[in-house]
Amino acid sequence: MSNRIFQSVVLQMKESTDRTIGVVDEDGVVITCNDLPTIGETWPAVVEPVNNTRDDTVVVDGRTFKALSGWSAQFDYAVFVKGEDEQAKLICAMAAVALNGAKSYYEEKHDKATFVKNIISDNIMLGDIYIRAKELHFATDTPRAVFLVRQMGATDLAVIDTIQSIFPDRQNDFVVSMNETDVVLIKQVQEGTTGKELIRLAQQISETMENDLKVKVVIGIGTISNHIRDLARAYKEAQMAIDVGKVFDTERSIVNYDNLGIGRLIYQLPTTLCEMFLQEVFKKNPIDALDQETLFTINKFFENNLNVSETARKLFVHRNTLVYRLEKIKKLTGLDLREFDDAITFKVALMVKQYLRSRGIKS
Repeated sequence: MSNRIFQSVVLQMKESTDRTIGVVDEDGVVITCNDLPTIGETWPAVVEPVNNTRDDTVVVDGRTFKALSGWSAQFDYAVFVKGEDEQAKLICAMAAVALNGAKSYYEEKHDKATFVKNIISDNIMLGDIYIRAKELHFATDTPRAVFLVRQMGATDLAVIDTIQSIFPDRQNDFVVSMNETDVVLIKQVQEGTTGKELIRLAQQISETMENDLKVKVVIGIGTISNHIRDLARAYKEAQMAIDVGKVFDTERSIVNYDNLGIGRLIYQLPTTLCEMFLQEVFKKNPIDALDQETLFTINKFFENNLNVSETARKLFVHRNTLVYRLEKIKKLTGLDLREFDDAITFKVALMVKQYLRSRGIKS
């Protein structure tokens, strides 16, 4: 909590009363006061009485105290007014109302975003999440989507403000900067929001970045989290979506974790296991024995769902020519791509090879 917020309110009250008004923290230290020399003094004797009388005023050493609102067992801040009379009690109660309003405003405007950042960064313990959520009046069971926006090439600080302008609801949507390239949007969504709707939101961000800022971005989307504690998981999924997409689908600038398919599994395998797999699959000849034309034919065959006639048409070759090529591949690798099981094995092998190449491993 910023002491400047309290000090601003207290100084404004000085124009309406000649009483000394201030705020002490949980240790009894005066952090704000319209009598400036008093700031910094420590009154440990007030802590216990204020904690024992949280909902009412209490008099200690000629001053009237009242705890400000909070969810912890011990008060965080308490307002005080010099004097023990009824007027002091009235001024103290009114000051508490004003300061509670300022406290809530500050927390909602500033601390919620920090709270969300701590959650997705795993910088807060699970038990503390619930306590802090109550303090900030933060809804815990609301569906939220996590978008990781990563700038490619030159970075622009205006990305944060631009995303915030697209989603201006600062009470429910949060934009936080993770580092110089990564910005995260935590967006509250409706129950039952589909993956297509999330991709449309990502497209809106991507198009705005490119049109308004001339910044190229890649966006990873995590699965929707239905509870606040799941935001860290969704953020990690968005990170993985970008990393896996960079290996297996370099053409896409928007990658949804739900659509990663088998690439997600391969990405998490140990490289030694991947190398062993390739050696077992290609016993006769290594995959590198296939030339670029043959690999292009194989990819087209997969794109057309193992349909020989359709693939031949797309390659502008006679059907028999394609059959000849497939026979050649069978002789080289021992795998007949017209057989579903062999085709699956070969497809996975190609992806494993691609993954190892992204790790700088030649196998």
